[in-house]
Amino acid sequence: MERDLVEYIAKSLVDDPAAVNVAVVEGDKSTILELRVAEEDIGKVIGKHGRIAKAIRTILSASSTAASKRIILEILD
Repeated sequence: MERDLVEYIAKSLVDDPAAVNVAVVEGDKSTILELRVAEEDIGKVIGKHGRIAKAIRTILSASSTAASKRIILEILD
């Protein structure tokens, strides 16, 4: 569910939605979501001073409280 949420938000923000890729790495107590976008769209996903990335992480944190599992978002180049 969180993977789909991050993918939807990222595709809404970037110019090249086909380049958006979200990989899931499962752990015991946490899940890591690795977000990859086109090189020219990285700034749009991070935002000024990281505001958009922080907002996405806040939404993920709120959605993961029901699963009682920590979700970490990593934006990769």
